[in-house]
Amino acid sequence: MTEFEKYIQRYLDLIPTENWMEELVNCEKLTLEIYSKLNEETSLFKYAEKKWTFKEVLQHLIDCERIFQYRALSISRGDTQNLPGFDEELFAENSNADERHLEDLIAEHSLVRASSLILFKSFKKETLSNKGFANGNEISVETIGKLIVGHNLHHLNVIEERYL
Repeated sequence: MTEFEKYIQRYLDLIPTENWMEELVNCEKLTLEIYSKLNEETSLFKYAEKKWTFKEVLQHLIDCERIFQYRALSISRGDTQNLPGFDEELFAENSNADERHLEDLIAEHSLVRASSLILFKSFKKETLSNKGFANGNEISVETIGKLIVGHNLHHLNVIEERYL
């Protein structure tokens, strides 16, 4: 197993069932459950210096999901170029998440998730096994979809353990 495969496996192992499309819906519900209990003041909490606020975590989930969607779309359409990586810290630093209204971030997350569901439902079963390269690593369309779920669940676990 490559280092990349080990890295993503930690996210894939968090998916509780084989039906990752259903888990896309379920983890959205869990995310909304947590974020709906916050207000503008509590959403600015961070558990330690140089860590992200609740808002920054949610913006990170949104940003990553959009990038994962692009990668899945590109690979599904036969794009063979190596898709670029991204610096999550740079994205967070420039997101202005803490200046946004919490309800706008929640709505955006739900819309991006709805978009992911529609995108992945549009793929034929064979298309899910298409492989391409992202950040120098080979990955399938289906694995990207599963990563959306596992990545979301990873951050919900961090929130449960360190924020709440």
